[in-house]
Amino acid sequence: EESLEQVKDLVKVSEIASEEKMRTALNYFINQSRFFITIAEKKPKGLNYTALDKKRLMLFKQELEAMASDAKGIVQQQKKKMPLDEMMRETQSFIDKLRFLVDEPQDTVPDVFIWMLSSNKRVAYARVPAKTVLYSPVKEQRGKDCGKIKTHFLKLPGKRPLGWTVQAKVDIYLWLGPASFAQNIMENLLVGYEIPSNTSSGHSVVPPPACLLYKTPTFFQLRAHMYQARGLIAADSSGLSDPFAKVTFTSHCQTTKIISQTLSPTWNQTLLFNSIVLHGDREEIAQFPPEIVIELYDDDAVGKAEYIGSTVAAPVVRLADQNYEPPKLSYHPVYCGNLSGGDLLATFELLEIPESDPDRLPPLDPPDVGQIYPVPSNIRPVLSKYRVEVLFWGVRELKKVQLLSVDRPQVLIECAGKGLKSSVIQSYKKNPNFSGLADWFEVELPENELLHPPLSICVVDWRAFGRSTLVGTHTINCLKQFLCKTQLGPQATPNRLDIVEIEKASSESSQPAELSREEQFLADHIYADVEQGKCTVLEPDPYLTTLSEIEKTEDRKVQENKAIVDTKKSTRQSTKRRKRTIADESAENVIDWWSKYYASVLKMQKAKGIFSSEGKPEDNKQTSDQIALIIEEDPDKKKKDKTLKRNEKETPDLAILQIYEGDLESEFNNFEDWVKTFQLLRGKSNDEVHADSEDRIIGKFKGSFCIYPSPEDGSLLDGGQPRILQGIPPNHSVKVLIRVYIVAAFNLSPADPDGKSDPYIVLRLGNTEIKDRENYIPKQLNPVFGRSFEIQATFPKDSLLTVLIYDHDFVGTDDLIGETKIDLENRFYSRHRATCGLQSQYEIEGYNAWRDATKPSEILTKLCKDYKINGPFMRPGEIQVGTKVFKGQTVFTEDENEEPVESYEHLSLKVLRAWEEIPGAGYKLVPEHIETRPLYHKDKPGMEQGRVQMWVDMFPKDMPLPGPPVDISPRKPKGYELRVIIWNTEDVILEDENFFTGQKSSDIYVKGWIKGLEEDKQETDVHYNSLTGEGNFNWRFVFPFHYLPAEKQMVVSKRENIFSLEKTERKIPAELVLQVWDFERLSSDDFLGTLELNLNGFPRAAKTAKRCDLGTTVTANEENKISIFQQKRVRGWWPFTKAGELTGKVEAEFHLVTAEEAEKNPVGKARKEPEPLEKPNRPDTSFSWFVNPFKCLYHLIWRNYKKYIIIGIILLILIVFLVLFIYTLPGAISHRIVVG
Repeated sequence: EESLEQVKDLVKVSEIASEEKMRTALNYFINQSRFFITIAEKKPKGLNYTALDKKRLMLFKQELEAMASDAKGIVQQQKKKMPLDEMMRETQSFIDKLRFLVDEPQDTVPDVFIWMLSSNKRVAYARVPAKTVLYSPVKEQRGKDCGKIKTHFLKLPGKRPLGWTVQAKVDIYLWLGPASFAQNIMENLLVGYEIPSNTSSGHSVVPPPACLLYKTPTFFQLRAHMYQARGLIAADSSGLSDPFAKVTFTSHCQTTKIISQTLSPTWNQTLLFNSIVLHGDREEIAQFPPEIVIELYDDDAVGKAEYIGSTVAAPVVRLADQNYEPPKLSYHPVYCGNLSGGDLLATFELLEIPESDPDRLPPLDPPDVGQIYPVPSNIRPVLSKYRVEVLFWGVRELKKVQLLSVDRPQVLIECAGKGLKSSVIQSYKKNPNFSGLADWFEVELPENELLHPPLSICVVDWRAFGRSTLVGTHTINCLKQFLCKTQLGPQATPNRLDIVEIEKASSESSQPAELSREEQFLADHIYADVEQGKCTVLEPDPYLTTLSEIEKTEDRKVQENKAIVDTKKSTRQSTKRRKRTIADESAENVIDWWSKYYASVLKMQKAKGIFSSEGKPEDNKQTSDQIALIIEEDPDKKKKDKTLKRNEKETPDLAILQIYEGDLESEFNNFEDWVKTFQLLRGKSNDEVHADSEDRIIGKFKGSFCIYPSPEDGSLLDGGQPRILQGIPPNHSVKVLIRVYIVAAFNLSPADPDGKSDPYIVLRLGNTEIKDRENYIPKQLNPVFGRSFEIQATFPKDSLLTVLIYDHDFVGTDDLIGETKIDLENRFYSRHRATCGLQSQYEIEGYNAWRDATKPSEILTKLCKDYKINGPFMRPGEIQVGTKVFKGQTVFTEDENEEPVESYEHLSLKVLRAWEEIPGAGYKLVPEHIETRPLYHKDKPGMEQGRVQMWVDMFPKDMPLPGPPVDISPRKPKGYELRVIIWNTEDVILEDENFFTGQKSSDIYVKGWIKGLEEDKQETDVHYNSLTGEGNFNWRFVFPFHYLPAEKQMVVSKRENIFSLEKTERKIPAELVLQVWDFERLSSDDFLGTLELNLNGFPRAAKTAKRCDLGTTVTANEENKISIFQQKRVRGWWPFTKAGELTGKVEAEFHLVTAEEAEKNPVGKARKEPEPLEKPNRPDTSFSWFVNPFKCLYHLIWRNYKKYIIIGIILLILIVFLVLFIYTLPGAISHRIVVG
């Protein structure tokens, strides 16, 4: 922790030294962690660990091992170089974890309380944790304050009130330990004491003395050199303070003079504490001197002074026999409770007064009129004369002060007692810029940059009768950022030109990307060698490129390039056929702006996937005509290359744009390359609750500073113009056409009780407000707006654009979801040229038509003129800018029969996109982009309410007007109709068993639906009594749906419940579900198996039922998958599965048509008209027992038991005959006898 504080101080001096100190501290932490783990693994005798002790010890070891491993990774930095501030954050996280781990939950020793009593009443106290003063014979296990004289600050009992201040301080020697170690109580006390013989403490075991007697005191003089402070807390309502310091040493106290109305007082005062008596050994006092307490107060005319912070410092001790060396001033951090309260620049020296000659002390400078001693000249910083140039641009967003609007503001600049005033803005509402753009003053500053005084900015408002009111203040504590280096001389003539090859093109082929369709064929197969910080095209090869081929000679490359050009005509026909089959899901689909958007998203995802394991995010920048590959030695390389090549073929060669995951300001340093924005604060800041509240921000000042050693002759630069005005545009009013494009928003905070929102867009710029309420999107937290707006604005009056997302409500007022604010003025004047982003390719028309009002060559010429760079010199095939020569294609032909056209726009655009590499420029130009801005709500500060993707284009009205706005309206889903014919099934498992015969069978039917459209579920008729798993259906399903080909998502719109007023739109993958079931008459149907197919990529079908198995779907790779949106019609066999097992096979035919085609050529469901299907030729066994009982008897009884039935009938007839014979025979005999 101490090392981290030292690193924070070293950062201000040298980043290299601070980084080395950081590594040393981490290595020490790693070694100590290993030492602790080694000790913890040993089992000491005599200790009875509880279960919690064992678990905590295990936790300690695991956490320390993990932290040591992380620290080792930070030190070694094998993957990527970690910035110093990130190293410091990681180290701070280690400290926080260690603080949490050392907090012992089983502490049974109570803490030590120190009470201050007054009239037997407890008025103040201090609490000392027992673990800090607990004694152990092992030094590493001893409390850090055990046996030491420490200063403790007493505070009020109970809850700390808002006006908390230090009540008292007490220096106490504390020792807490077992009675068995009582003999060690006094071993660390200051030597030279005697124990009075009559003192007794009443203890039976080695009683410690009640008091100590020091007979040989040492006299010292304390000199407190109070130079200045910076960044103090504002204690007055004006936002300033009247600070003075109170210095306390032992029992002595003195105060400095009061400096009125400042947050950066310069006291330049030395406080003398004479004849201070200290006891103990002189050497020990020099090594461990008592601490000095410095308290800062704000002086109030009425009432007590208000506490604004305190700090503790240790003096530099000089004994009488030591040579005197003046101490150095250093900054001491000031805290008010837990709140940072600025820094105090001071030093303290404790000088021993010699007994022989008490007056032999280092001399002091004579006091001034008020008997105030200044800081000695040998201690004060060495001053040099500096010139401070100030750029006064304007003030913005000023709020009311004392219930009145600010109308005539003026800025006051002060540094080290010197300063200047800006001109007065005559009407803030009409023009908030200053008429006087720059001014300067000279001031004496320390040569040591760490000791530079703060610079304060005060804004006042001039009101009637000559009154002025303070509006707000801002204090700049670190002037290092404004130190200007010595002006460089004129650019030297280069002795050697740096040649940069922008794009590699064959001399035989001179067709531009936007004019030639065959160019795409080559671009699909570009392989690149990815290196640190660059991406160089090696070889455009339409065939498989291997590592050995890449290493061929340059002559071989030229020959292969010629071969490619010669074979272009022969492959044109197959290329076109491939495009018709694959291109963008449908031959009718037109490439638009959304095609570029989704191509950019895909490119970003691929870049993340490729480079995330390498740890080189800087390599992710790839142009659209380069495909980056990492070439590895892999036995399966050819297979991977084939797969990758196929994927690249299926992806059209589209222009892309840059998608930033954050706002544009974070990528380009808030566009403060020309002017900086300073927040003006007002009101008290010593309340922890409101210290960082936005309520204190009263407005903003736009300006800049340039500090450099004052010239000896006192002159300005050549021409008499201040250095700070170089490259600064005039600050008069400018009329601007602003185009705001809102693409989409995501993760919006729900505003309705059902957890959804109905978002719409509101734009505010100055007095202009645009409400897009009628185009709200119902029930969406991730809406796609696709809206563009045009606003006429005047800078600087209308410079703050606010984008608000509201929730639409039918009843009551609409709720604000979140908002984001954009400073358009900073972007407009920035050297990064954020007015209109540079596109990746130059095209005259189409989806990627040039948006800017000026062409790339005109932009390049203007930039060279503004930066005073030689050029551009345009020659066939190259452009020279300064010392750089960029080579590329400059001759293009649209058709083979037309004359070639020379154009430098493409190559000029490439030069602009590499502008930061040109000597003398140094600024990266903003590319065509989409920024992702967080949304915030003032009632929920600091909590993101969602994010919005957008971009802003700005065009000055005095320049040629640009073309029409980019059409980014959302694609409407295309209507499709999927026709599924279920022909047959095979090998379906048999679930039913005949009660009489034991034979297995199933009553098979098939269900089908598209996920998300379950209400349109359809099913076939039943194939009864299938004995072999075979089913014959000839049944057609018809599923209409809406689909977005670019997103490969199906759009489903439906109401979530009967009370919903609006339909909720969802985007889900288009997946077809087919299920086979066993029909049951008296119970629920039995599920047999399912088949789920993603219509955008599902396994190829088997040609026969025998070839169909689980491998068809489970082990299918990307090469064996097809899309119904490409194939349109497909037929074959697919397997049904249940719990990972094969449960049947289905022969189906899929036919996809558009909604227009379906309307022209409709088909009927099932077997109905139009285009009816024939009834299936099912076997005689296929029937329902309940509908055809005689068929049931015939097939199940007669066919199996025919001979038994015949024999039974014959026997029955014989039995009946015998019975009748026996029954009638006696009567016949009697009748015959009687009748005769």
